Amino acid sequence: MKAFRCRVCDAPLYFENSVCVSCGSALGYWREERAIVPVDAEGRYVAADGLIWHVCRNLNLSGCTWLARLEGGQCEACDLTRVRPNDADLTGLANFVPAERAKRHLVAELDRLGLGTEGLAFDLLSSERQPVVTGHVDGVITIDLAESDTAHREGLRAQLAEPYRTLLGHFRHEIGHFFQCRLVRTDAAPARFRELFGDPDADYRAARDRHYAEGPPADWPVSFISAYAAMHPFEDFAETWAHLMHILDTVDTAVAYGLVDEARVTGIDLRMLVTKVWVPLSTALNLVNRSMGKDDLYPFAIPAPVLDKLEFAASLLPFDR
Repeated sequence: MKAFRCRVCDAPLYFENSVCVSCGSALGYWREERAIVPVDAEGRYVAADGLIWHVCRNLNLSGCTWLARLEGGQCEACDLTRVRPNDADLTGLANFVPAERAKRHLVAELDRLGLGTEGLAFDLLSSERQPVVTGHVDGVITIDLAESDTAHREGLRAQLAEPYRTLLGHFRHEIGHFFQCRLVRTDAAPARFRELFGDPDADYRAARDRHYAEGPPADWPVSFISAYAAMHPFEDFAETWAHLMHILDTVDTAVAYGLVDEARVTGIDLRMLVTKVWVPLSTALNLVNRSMGKDDLYPFAIPAPVLDKLEFAASLLPFDR
């Protein structure tokens, strides 16, 4: 995440700011330049080319601070949400707010990575009255909004013996499925994909049933980033993709806030970034968390086979770091 500053008073800003707490200026996130810009009393921003942008109509519904092309319209990030809770579902709407926040973070990161959102949609569904399964099918990512509730999410994390479970993590995992479909043909997967992740044609339902009945193989930490990744090549890729996004975004944030010298990450490949920057950084951040009596920020190890998988996933990005 970038470090933003107010264009009116130069005070520091954060990605979700709709108002500068220092000077009181109203703000909007302008996707065109990935910048936070001041808006006038009518919620308008006039760009250098004369085009007028408007505060998204969902500011009060979901806390969206992005700018829209049309007055009274919604922004491109909100356009990606196909289904949301109805207005009578107060619990669902409350959980909708943090889910949309995580989704905006995801979209901003996709922009940073040069990845498009064409063909992508989100169903953010409340499970108050009926079960919802988080997943991806044909470009539609479904998120159970109950995952916004910390108690619910932590309960599932403990039940499933997971070291990490967050809304943003769900979005990054599911977008991994989306980009596997777009960037890796499963009917003709490259030999390197099969070598690293296994046979994508393996029966998914059988693998899922076996995973939940028997658990992962005992030696999974030798070759996988998580126990869930050991279930099937599809899940292995999605977990790997999510961790690639974890790593790139956190390193970018560390650079933006002066925790890592930009010269250390400029022009280096993914392998060097992980071994020389990410591992020391995540170790230090884990120890900072422990100093505050909290769980590790990044409770994962990256064995050599996982580093190879991360390198493969990074090779699919449309630019060299």
